[in-house]
Amino acid sequence: MSDFQSAGRPVSGDDSVLPFQVDALDARGRVVHLGPALDTIISRHDYPPAVSRLLGEAVALTALLGTSLKFEGRFIVQTQSDGPVHMLVVDFETPDRLRACARFDRDAVMAAVAAGMDKPEDLLGNGHLAMTVDQGQYTNRYQGVVPLDGRSLEDAAHQYFAQSEQIPTRVRLAVGELMTRDPGHEPRREWRAGGLLVQFLPESEDRVRVRDLHPGDAPEGTDPYVDEHEDDDAWTEARVLVETVEDVELTDPAVSAESLLFRLFHERGVRVFDRQPLKEQCRCSRERIDDMLRTFTPDERRDMTVDDRITVTCEFCSTVYDFDPVQFDAPADGSEAGGDGVPDERGEEASPDRIGSSDGSADPGSSDDEPIVR
Repeated sequence: MSDFQSAGRPVSGDDSVLPFQVDALDARGRVVHLGPALDTIISRHDYPPAVSRLLGEAVALTALLGTSLKFEGRFIVQTQSDGPVHMLVVDFETPDRLRACARFDRDAVMAAVAAGMDKPEDLLGNGHLAMTVDQGQYTNRYQGVVPLDGRSLEDAAHQYFAQSEQIPTRVRLAVGELMTRDPGHEPRREWRAGGLLVQFLPESEDRVRVRDLHPGDAPEGTDPYVDEHEDDDAWTEARVLVETVEDVELTDPAVSAESLLFRLFHERGVRVFDRQPLKEQCRCSRERIDDMLRTFTPDERRDMTVDDRITVTCEFCSTVYDFDPVQFDAPADGSEAGGDGVPDERGEEASPDRIGSSDGSADPGSSDDEPIVR
């Protein structure tokens, strides 16, 4: 099926991932285009543009990787760092649900932007990037962690695959704002993001080389993440082609994923597969938060109460839930607290007793992202 609307205008396949394969280069990959879903995620928050762009990159990266899961579960990308943007969290739940949020020091972000230090690596600073695969409560989580020592999200992703998967990989990410105007309405800015991932996965055993040493055992003075396949002509060609992709090619709604792939690989031949749709959808609900609040003691809930009400705000979607404290004096019909948290720095689900401080405000030291009690 061609990628054209009835009017003949190309469409970009917004909010979807397109898998592809280049047999001649032993390369496989995916292209993601995010439009309304990303714009909804960002517009729910009063983030500075620099933070929005950084979060957009994280959402694009998560979509590229999360849609590769072949089972029901969650894929979570989370940063913890000492830069102006302390934390990014993107939660992908199969097969298509995305949610995301950021924590940052607004004054520090504005100062960094004024000083011209608004690149991703400047805003993130030093810390780490964790990628977590969660297949459910009856299975063990898998987590890969790489340092954020002045690296961009693209660079961190390259290191993750070199260290944890040992798969030659190249990633391109881009975020932009477009001016849109609906009939009868004022012009508005709309956030978009795009990403491209390509991996070298040769089927011939003669072309597959695995390290003799784990990266942690590499001799001192060597770089354990050097691409061992750089001298393979096929991978060199694929890698160089991906590195020529410009940001506008990933964010322009008039450039479809098929068009981009044709530009890159038409001489080699490229096959595309069924699109995987994406949507913005939070996992919070009144029932989940009710269950969570019941795990607190009466004294703790009393500390959360302001003007005879308990108010909970979800950091992901900014939905506000209002409760009467009296309702928690009765049993909750045998319901148990639901695990709706995202991993903290150890990759564990957020513990409900770390959500709020005794004065009812958010605890700035906690690293969880359950809805925060305010």
